[in-house]
Amino acid sequence: MTASDQASHPVSAPGWFANQPYLLLSFTALFWAGNAIVGRLAAGHIPPVTLSFLRWGLAFLTILPIAWPHVRRDWPMIRSRLGLMVILSITGISAFNTMQYWALEHTQALNTLLLQSALPLFVAVWSLILLGVRLTLAQACGVVLSLAGVLTILLHGDLTALAGIAFNKGDIIFIVALVIFGFYSVLSLKRPAIHGLSFVAFTFGCGSACLIPLWIFELWSRPVMALDGPNLLTLFYVAIFPSTLAYLCFNRGVQLIGANRAAPFFHVVPVFGAIMAIAFLGERLQPFHVIGFALVLIGVYVAARKPRDTVQPPPRNTT
Repeated sequence: MTASDQASHPVSAPGWFANQPYLLLSFTALFWAGNAIVGRLAAGHIPPVTLSFLRWGLAFLTILPIAWPHVRRDWPMIRSRLGLMVILSITGISAFNTMQYWALEHTQALNTLLLQSALPLFVAVWSLILLGVRLTLAQACGVVLSLAGVLTILLHGDLTALAGIAFNKGDIIFIVALVIFGFYSVLSLKRPAIHGLSFVAFTFGCGSACLIPLWIFELWSRPVMALDGPNLLTLFYVAIFPSTLAYLCFNRGVQLIGANRAAPFFHVVPVFGAIMAIAFLGERLQPFHVIGFALVLIGVYVAARKPRDTVQPPPRNTT
């Protein structure tokens, strides 16, 4: 394409953003960091299945109007891989998020953030099992560097604080949730070649529908959520930002650079959580924050950059 052709056919902002995997995955981490904070605040006010069911049900209703033409066009491909799509819906939508909210009722935020940093390891194991893909030396080094950065922030630069961490029921629940999400992250690479809006609309709708039996049981066994201002604002946030926007960004980012190279961005989630605590809870910026954040960024860069000796065809834009 000549310069005159490029000038007459400028790239739209949404189209440009949809092909920037590092920005997409950074926004994913930002939104999911907010979800962890909001989910912890909601513990005791909104039961976990209720929060997960309403989150994905509202996200499905939000995205369906713009996704419907794509869903209708892609339905033959979705139907041909219906079993896989249902598994992706259950693992990535129903199970992981419900177990995350359940875990936040039983564990401290520090434990959850530390455990979430292990997700790239689960992704690496599932990549080896399902795809036969091994971590490269650069990816392994990146995981170690970013994990060290997260530990620096969470432990305030004091490694002796590790000895004071006690694992409990919530930690075990969250570990299982991370194993499930690692499976989803890798298996999503086998999804049919459908539009990104078709994928998230189906998984949101199917994932929320799969929660209905558990939701009915929870309504019978636990107090019903109060329809007050804070709870409604919580539902609005989790339905739009860590659901609709984050999953669009995450699925596209994985599609562009693969699960192993995308996984280190999960280390950015607790970093954004620390920044939010400074901004909204009045905590002071300390030197260990700067050092830890620098280690995370270096680790993500090392692990996520494209190997020089690998020539890959340009990814197909399906978002």
